[in-house]
Amino acid sequence: MDEVTLLSADGDAIGVAAKDAVHTTDTALHLAFSCYVQDEHGRLLVTRRALSKRTWPGVWTNSFCGHPRPGEDMTDAVRRRAQDELGLSLRDVRMVLPDYRYRAVDASGIVENEICPVHIAVADGDLSPSPEEVAEWAWVDPRAFADAVAAAPFAYSPWLVEQLAQLRALEAV
Repeated sequence: MDEVTLLSADGDAIGVAAKDAVHTTDTALHLAFSCYVQDEHGRLLVTRRALSKRTWPGVWTNSFCGHPRPGEDMTDAVRRRAQDELGLSLRDVRMVLPDYRYRAVDASGIVENEICPVHIAVADGDLSPSPEEVAEWAWVDPRAFADAVAAAPFAYSPWLVEQLAQLRALEAV
């Protein structure tokens, strides 16, 4: 059973909880990450969450997200999750928004409450997404995608909307 790291309001580790039990209508603050994967042509990988996902099912979002296991190196966690979710190896993984934090409530009432450093990486090979995680995927032009998200933010995951605006400001994607 996977566990997540629980955090104090200041971001200090204060304990662990089972990943399956932490996301409720009163989710404790915990550590996560987001990753934006680009290919050798500069295209951005976006994914549509599987319809079986507990939160934001069927919603288009960034390449992938996850939770580092307690004590796991963040870059190792990003690489592990890329393999688990997308069947994808990564190179040039780098953290670009180390302090990103958000709280969002899904239509079902489930809360996401995370300190969620944002990473950018480059795909190293082909992908083979897990159908339990990804319903669809596409390689898109980052600028055109950012414009689409800005024009219709309700159609995308709330973290993507916030993160993409910050990444554009940094000219990271």
